[in-house]
Amino acid sequence: MRILIMGGTRFIGVYLTQLLVAQGHEVVLFNRGHRPKPVAEVEQITGDRTDGNQLKEKLSHLNFDAVFDNNGRELSDTQPLAEIFQNRVQHFVYMSSAGVYLKSDQMPHIEGDAVDPKSRHLGKQETEAGLTQLDLPFTSIRPTYIYGPQNYNDLEAWFFDRIVRDRPIPIPGNGLHITQLGHVKDLARAMCKVLGNSIAVKQIYNVSGDRFVTFDGLARACAVATGKSADAVKIVHYDAKKFDFGKRKAFPMRTQHFFASVNKAITELGWQPEYDLISGLQDSFENDYLSSGRDQVEVDFSVDDEILAQKQ
Repeated sequence: MRILIMGGTRFIGVYLTQLLVAQGHEVVLFNRGHRPKPVAEVEQITGDRTDGNQLKEKLSHLNFDAVFDNNGRELSDTQPLAEIFQNRVQHFVYMSSAGVYLKSDQMPHIEGDAVDPKSRHLGKQETEAGLTQLDLPFTSIRPTYIYGPQNYNDLEAWFFDRIVRDRPIPIPGNGLHITQLGHVKDLARAMCKVLGNSIAVKQIYNVSGDRFVTFDGLARACAVATGKSADAVKIVHYDAKKFDFGKRKAFPMRTQHFFASVNKAITELGWQPEYDLISGLQDSFENDYLSSGRDQVEVDFSVDDEILAQKQ
């Protein structure tokens, strides 16, 4: 297949590009050209996706079998692209988010659950709704927390920062909130499984790890991934409502239960996560955290210190 990837040079796009090329596909990237291509031989078109006229000028005369829209956040980002390629592609794959789901008493989230009209990811759900109105064979992917090497969000690295420096880990609440992480390479493989699968057309799939973990369990898993004992990590629980952090981020995850069923993706896409939590965290620790030298840099722990000072 000849495939267009919007983005392709950060995190998800890097692994997706590498995997598609390895499978023999012809890949073209569209991005601002600020970062190196993950595979030297792929073609790259430079441009600003937020400029609809520029999209038409640079893409409307080109033909692709499939399009991966990895970085559209709002309907206004994706609609011009979708309109260019409606009736012209076999598949249009959109990267959404499980963050669109409304809090529920029944968990895990499944693809038909209600969405939160106040979610900061509402633009993703509005894009999904907009895609259904077009004559476009689209599939939407909803990951939970994505982790792995080259993660530009402080998630697993937030825990590693404290563990390698033998610092306590401040966790809001009682540490029993249940969450879910999915390895970026598993996500890329699921995205590839969509291609050529007619069952996936106009469907939404949760994609993540197939097990869930508590906040405290995640801290202990991160410790094991660094080569330490799970019992060695010191966890300090606190009530976030008693602090005013302003815009400072005290914890990298939402303080709520947040996990989704991936059964639909497993059944309909023939996909299965390859990484369990420990092996995935080890991959991130060894092939990103240590290799980048982050274990040696100075880290601002002022928010932690504020929490710990009140807990003493």
